[in-house]
Amino acid sequence: MSLAVDTLAFAYPGADVPLFSGVSFRLAEPGFHSFFGPSGVGKTTLARIIAGDIAAFSGEIDAGDLARSLYSHNKERLPGWSGVARHLERVVTPALHGRMAELIAIFGLGECIDSRFDQLSMGQQNRVNLIRYLLQDCDLLIMDESLANVDERTRERIILAIKAMFPQRYFIYISHNVVEVAKFCQDILVFRGRGKQPQTALVRGCDMRREGDFSRAALDATLLEIMNAA
Repeated sequence: MSLAVDTLAFAYPGADVPLFSGVSFRLAEPGFHSFFGPSGVGKTTLARIIAGDIAAFSGEIDAGDLARSLYSHNKERLPGWSGVARHLERVVTPALHGRMAELIAIFGLGECIDSRFDQLSMGQQNRVNLIRYLLQDCDLLIMDESLANVDERTRERIILAIKAMFPQRYFIYISHNVVEVAKFCQDILVFRGRGKQPQTALVRGCDMRREGDFSRAALDATLLEIMNAA
């Protein structure tokens, strides 16, 4: 399985210049990958094109055997009156309720699982929404700021757990946290912005899989490469 993008371009209707053009990259292995760059350079748009939510683009996408892609983002909200446990039990197949309980514990949501969605903090709401997506049938899950408003230690625990529990799934993780992206991701597509050619560059990340399983020197080298690519 792999995901290959070839000379992709997108322009908003009526725009004089494209948001991006000539974007090419290949993700050859399952695991955590990332889109990284400042706001407004096209990370979310490219993610939604790959997920099939946007059709008006030029170029080629070869998803190979990745039959189903899902896009999640940090502004998705459940109905405020919905009880968290009741909602998850309804949308998750019964065969996965054991894994759901495991994720609830890892995500630190045990104490609020019987609350209404609108009673949760933003970070708690984002974690509930992410569990909902993780337990759907997909080959690629795009996480667009899905762990926003979650503290750093909890984010790290969640990312490492996801990598361990779903080793055959592709993930594209969109985040503005350069250290987090460099530490946990395999391939990082760095968006360089309009007016720069090429507009993107692919950098290899540290791909940390267990707590403490990376060297500071390797992380510093990756951070430098990302900064130079940008």
